[in-house]
Amino acid sequence: MFNNVLKDFKAFAMRGNVLDLAVGIIIGAAFGKIITSLVNDVIMPPIGLLLGKVDFRNLFVNLSGISYGSRAEAQAAGAPTINYGVFINTVIDFIIVAFAIFMLVRVLNKILQPKPAAAPPATKVCAYCISNIPVKATRCPHCTSELKAA
Repeated sequence: MFNNVLKDFKAFAMRGNVLDLAVGIIIGAAFGKIITSLVNDVIMPPIGLLLGKVDFRNLFVNLSGISYGSRAEAQAAGAPTINYGVFINTVIDFIIVAFAIFMLVRVLNKILQPKPAAAPPATKVCAYCISNIPVKATRCPHCTSELKAA
């Protein structure tokens, strides 16, 4: 019985869509780390500098009533805090990831979108006078030659 369960699990785990999902989750986690680093180490420092040398990760509201110099000190002391600076960083992370995914899906949709079929020609050339005539014509309106059916 255990062998059947193990065999069924192996068949389930080795299906293509499960492996694709696993790869997607791993790459997504790595991409998330890259975006977090981009926000924390590249985007937020210049924004903080422009806003008066503010480090967004240290923006917090202390709920204990005791004054602390930084968020880390308050958390080390076990004080309850609302860490809105970390929340701002997380929101910016999300916006960048959502925009990157949007752009990826947009490009993939354009690549994978089926090309519209070419419309059949509306005219043909008369074999006798070389004039353009409607495809359904049985006689040329220019030279009055009788045309063969297509």
